[in-house]
Amino acid sequence: MTAFNELMAFQRETSALGQIAGRLGWDQETVMPRGAAPQRAEEMAAIEAVLHARRSDPRVAEWLDQAAPQDEVGKAQLREIRRAYDRAVKVPADLATAIARITSAAQGTWAQARADEDVSAFLPVLEEVVSLKRQEGEALAQGGDVYDAMVEDYEPYTTGAQIAAIFDEMRPRLVALRAAVLDRPEPAALSGSFDEMTQMQLAQKLAVAFGYDLNNGRVDKAVHPFSSGSGLDVRITTRTSETDPFNCFYSTIHEVGHAAYEQGIDRDYLLTPLGCGVSMGVHESQSRIYENQLGRSRAFTGWLFDQMNGAFGDFGIADADAFYATVNRVHNGYIRTEADEVQYNLHIMLRFDLERALMAGDLQVSELEAAWNDRFKADFGYAVDKPSNGCLQDVHWSVGLFGYFPTYSLGNVYAGCLYQALRGGVPDLDAQLAEGDTSGATAWLREHVQQHGGLYAPREIIRRASGIEPGPEPLLGYLEQKFSAIYGL
Repeated sequence: MTAFNELMAFQRETSALGQIAGRLGWDQETVMPRGAAPQRAEEMAAIEAVLHARRSDPRVAEWLDQAAPQDEVGKAQLREIRRAYDRAVKVPADLATAIARITSAAQGTWAQARADEDVSAFLPVLEEVVSLKRQEGEALAQGGDVYDAMVEDYEPYTTGAQIAAIFDEMRPRLVALRAAVLDRPEPAALSGSFDEMTQMQLAQKLAVAFGYDLNNGRVDKAVHPFSSGSGLDVRITTRTSETDPFNCFYSTIHEVGHAAYEQGIDRDYLLTPLGCGVSMGVHESQSRIYENQLGRSRAFTGWLFDQMNGAFGDFGIADADAFYATVNRVHNGYIRTEADEVQYNLHIMLRFDLERALMAGDLQVSELEAAWNDRFKADFGYAVDKPSNGCLQDVHWSVGLFGYFPTYSLGNVYAGCLYQALRGGVPDLDAQLAEGDTSGATAWLREHVQQHGGLYAPREIIRRASGIEPGPEPLLGYLEQKFSAIYGL
C-alpha cells in the first residue's frame, strides 16, 4: 500500500470509531436510562482516549509527509487530516479524556438543573467545563486568541473578530426592523390543544417531504432537538408541545436540513474527512434555508395549512394568508430555537459575546446568570422570568461547545446567499412549494452544496454555490422584504 492508502485506511477506522461515539451521544439524549449517566461518562471518556490516541498517532505525521495525492479530492483529504492532526497533537491526551468525561456528566446535570430551574446546581460542573475548555483553547492557540482556537473546531478559517464584524454590520438593521415590526398589530397566535402523537405523525411526513431518507435515518424525541451521524446512519430528534405544534414541525424541518446535508454527501467520501459537513456554518445554512426560506415561505405554508387542517381539524386560523402571518409572527419570547427570523440572530449575538468573554476570562461562571439576564433585558427590553428561559435553555455549554453558537448566524448569512441563487436556479420554486414539493430546491442544494461534503473550505463552497462573496446583505434584504410585506411597513 502507498502512504496515502495506508493513511486513508487508518482514517476510516478512526472515523468509524467517531461515529460510534456519536451514537453513544444520541443514545444519551434519547433513550438512555437516567441512572446510567455516571457509567456513560466513563464510556465516553474511554472512547475519547482511543480517538485522541489515533488522531495524534505519530504515524499520521509520517504518512502525511510521504503521501502523494493524485487529484483534487486527495489533496483535500490530506488538508483536512493535517488540520485535524495539527490540532490533536497540541492537546494532551489526559485533557481530552477529562473533557469527554466532564461534558458527558455535565449534560445530565444541566438537564436536571433546567427541569428544576436551579442554576446553582449547574454552575459547579460548568465551572469545570469552562476551565478544561479554556486549557484546551490555550493549548490550541499557543499564545494566540483562545476563542479563535475554539471557533476553529466549528468554522475553520474564521476568527472571533471576523464574526464580530459581521454581527456589527447586521445588528443595526435587525434592531430597526424589529422595532418597526413590533410597532404594528401582531398576527394571531395559535391557540388550543394539538395532540402530540398527531404532531409526530405530521413531523414524519414533513421530514419525508423535505427529502429525509428514513432508510438511513429515524425521528425521535429529545429535550433539545439535534441531528446526529453521517453517511448511512443519520438520525434526528424533535420535541413536542401540546400548545405549540410549530415547535415540533419547524424543529423537524431544521434538523432534516442538517440530516439531508449528511445524507447528500458523495458516498465515495464515506468515513473520510470529506464525508461530513465542512463546517457548522455551512451545516446551519442548510438547516436554516430548509426551515425558513423554504418552510416558512408563503407557498409552503399554504400547503402546511391544509395538512394541519387535515390532521387537527379547524384550529382557529381563517385561511392560508392568515396562517402564513401566524407562522412568521414576530413576538416577544425567550427561547432561541423558537425565535422568529427577525430576532433570532440577536439571541445568537448575546451568546457569542458571553462565551467569548468566558473564554477570555473576562466573565466568571459565577457571574454568568446575572450577565445573561442583564444583556437580555438590554437587548430585548424585558426581564428573563426563569432560568430555563435564560442561561439554562441551551445544552451547548454543558457539553463544551464553545465557539459553536456564532455558526448559527453565519448559517443564516450563508443561507441568504444561497437562497438568492436558488431562486434563480429554480424559477418555478413557489409553484413547487405550494404543492408541498421541495424536490427542486433540495436537489439544487444537494448539487451545489451538499454532495461536496468537506471538499471545499466553508466560504469557498458558499461562494461557488451562490456566485458571490458571502456576506449579510442578501439575508438582510430578504428579511426586510419579507416582513415589510407581512406587516405592511
